[in-house]
Amino acid sequence: MSDAGLEPIGIFGGTFDPIHFGHLRPALELQEQLGLESVHLIPCNIPPHRGAPHASGAARRAMVELAIAGEPGLRLDGRELARPGPSYMVETLHSLREEYGAQRPLCLIIGADAFLTLPSWYHWQELPRLAHIVVAHRPGWVVDEAQLDGALRPLLQQHRLEAAAQLRASPAGGVLLQRVTQLAISATGIRERVAAGGSANYLLPQPVWDYIRQHNLYRSE
Repeated sequence: MSDAGLEPIGIFGGTFDPIHFGHLRPALELQEQLGLESVHLIPCNIPPHRGAPHASGAARRAMVELAIAGEPGLRLDGRELARPGPSYMVETLHSLREEYGAQRPLCLIIGADAFLTLPSWYHWQELPRLAHIVVAHRPGWVVDEAQLDGALRPLLQQHRLEAAAQLRASPAGGVLLQRVTQLAISATGIRERVAAGGSANYLLPQPVWDYIRQHNLYRSE
């Protein structure tokens, strides 16, 4: 693929079990705020740091596709579902680098909670060499460097970016803290509500809720 244009690409991974507005609203805001060509929503196959997903990969892929239909800034990316074994982000970024080339800015989007656990990720030291790290956080959140893991402190001190425009200056290596609207919605809470016979309406897109009911997902938990 050509590097022409070099608009940054966002990467947003997760189990999406199911995908909901708490995923979608921040993804859309970041696509707009950071001037990203698109945000790849990447359902994982086997999450390395949590239990196996409750819905199948095919079902989670279908729900993501339904959720983002008609939104050109968000893109379903099934590469982790197609790859056997645990879904390590470092391998996903290597794959994206092969696709987009060495010069295209890639932006790995993670939540503030995930950022604090970054040193537990597989080969995490490679991540800044492959992509920028965009830490999406709620308004009013402040980084307390004194509470950061010893390995994270120099990463933030040496690589922190002050503005979104800096993402375009290099293909990788920066850490940007970016405020987004964070909705207090969790996939766990949705699954528990559905399992108890409740409604998930208004917590996720209507087509996703229709799919969950049509396929009787999460009812047996």
